[in-house]
Formats: sequence, C-alpha cells, structure tokens
Amino acid sequence: MKRDLVTLRDLSREEILHLVSLARRLKADVRVRRPHPWLHGRTLAMIFEKPSLRTRVTFETGMYQLGGGAIYLAPSDIQLGTREPVADIAANLSRWVNLIVARTFSHDSVVELARNSTVPVINGLSDLYHPCQVLADVMTLTEIRGAVYGLKVAFVGDGNNMVHSWLLAAAKLGFDFCLACPKGYEPDPDIVAEVMAAAPGRITITDDVMEATRGADVLYTDVWTSMGQEEEADRRRKVFARYQINAEVVANADKDVIVMHCLPAHRGEEITAEVIDCPRSVILQQAENRLHIQKAIMAWIEGAEEARLVNA
Repeated sequence: MKRDLVTLRDLSREEILHLVSLARRLKADVRVRRPHPWLHGRTLAMIFEKPSLRTRVTFETGMYQLGGGAIYLAPSDIQLGTREPVADIAANLSRWVNLIVARTFSHDSVVELARNSTVPVINGLSDLYHPCQVLADVMTLTEIRGAVYGLKVAFVGDGNNMVHSWLLAAAKLGFDFCLACPKGYEPDPDIVAEVMAAAPGRITITDDVMEATRGADVLYTDVWTSMGQEEEADRRRKVFARYQINAEVVANADKDVIVMHCLPAHRGEEITAEVIDCPRSVILQQAENRLHIQKAIMAWIEGAEEARLVNA
C-alpha cells in the first residue's frame, strides 16, 4: 500500500524510531563509503515553489546515494495549480516517477498531490508543517542524548510550521515542548488542542521567554519572517525583538543545553552570532542529518526491503 509523509501524523512512534535508527546506520555507512543502492533505477520528482539550499541538496544527493536519480522542478517549470491543476500534475508524475517531494507555500497543495498521486509523496516543507526537519532534529538529539523521551524542548519565536511539527513530535515521542512567542503569533489552535489532548501536561505556550526556557535541555528557534511573509518583515522585527536566543537565554537553560536552528539563520535577529557559533550549538549537525533522515524516509516509504529490515 502506498505511504505518504505529509505530516508526522502519518508515522507511529515506532516508525519514527525506526527511521532514526535507519538514518544513523546510513550515516555511519556513508563515512566508510559503504553503498546502499536500494533505489536503483528509481526516480524522485522534486517540486519546489520556494528556493532551497538544504532541502534540495539533501534530497537530490540522497537519491543519488541510494542508486536512483532526481529531477528538480522549479516554480517556472510547473506553476503548481496555475498552469494546470495539482491533481493533473500528480496523475502525470505518477506515470513517470517513483517518488515525489514537494516544497510548497500552501499545505493544501501537498495534501492534494498525495490524494491524487499513486506514488508516495513527501512534504519537503509547507506553510503548516516541516516533518523532515523535525525528524532530522530528533535524529540529532538521539545521537547526542540517546533518546528524546523526557527532554524539555524550548522554542523561541513564531508559532509557525516548525512549531506545528514539533508539537506533533512531542505527542508521539513523550518530551515536553515549551513555546515562547508574542501574543497573536501562537500556533494553529486546532493543532494545539489536538496535541494537548494527546499529551496532557507536556505542552506550554507563553509570551515569557525566560519562563519557557528555564532549565530547558534544548533551545530552538527559526527566522521571525518566513518566505511569503516579506511584507511583514519590518513589523515582525519590532514584535519579535524580545524573542531572541542569546547568551542570557542560554544561561537560563540547563547547563548542558543544546542549541538548534533549522536554518537559514538571520544572525543578530532570532539568534546571536555568539550563540550560533558556541560549543552548545549543533546547528550544522542538524543540517547534515537532513541528508541521512531523508534517505531513510525515501528507502522506507518506497518499500526497499533492506530499509524495512533494519532493527525489525
């Protein structure tokens, strides 16, 4: 049966942990040049409405390392939903390729692609969710701490797509998630209600940065202004001025705190250069792990038997 990864709702706790374990194996094998041609002869279509460094390079590189090929489809190539309906694009691509990854402005576009495609669809980012990034982050924390269960993750900034995926991960994996954001910039209330019902007592949303970050095991942030919100940039800089990860916030967290950012970072805005480059920062490790977790996702979701047997 076809599997999609549109949000983390599509994965069980056990499947998330399996993907992390598989990704760690793939990462170790890359370093000793052990090949895994599990997707030989298969093709990934990459639909991108937004520019990208990490998402494009890691998916394309990952597909090649798995023995397959990737086709990059820029905004001008498809004009998703404008030149022709999303459903028609999905139906056509399903006749040519084995996998689709989509990086879109609207989450509805990813949902419609998945609904109308007969091949697996992976959400590479939408306005509501960024599941691949959070899976890479869970992998990173597992490498450092052994597990994420019981940790306190504090996110400082906008209640955006990253926050939505972190909320779903907290409910699945059993860690505490605390968000500090300005009033009026909270995450989607329906997603919050869903997660609070699934993980009572584990979710905190406040406008107080120091309250949210006190004793945190992980500090996380993202840009104040996402792509598509450029007209709001000046206003957001004023509203979010207090919502910065800096030396004071780091000192307020646990002494062994881990600092994370999904990148790209605006140094001096949501995070200071001092903190980005400090010994507690694992930001580049997160970026590297996008490659390995996405290889695991593609191999597993495409049904490569070897990928399904790891730690089975």
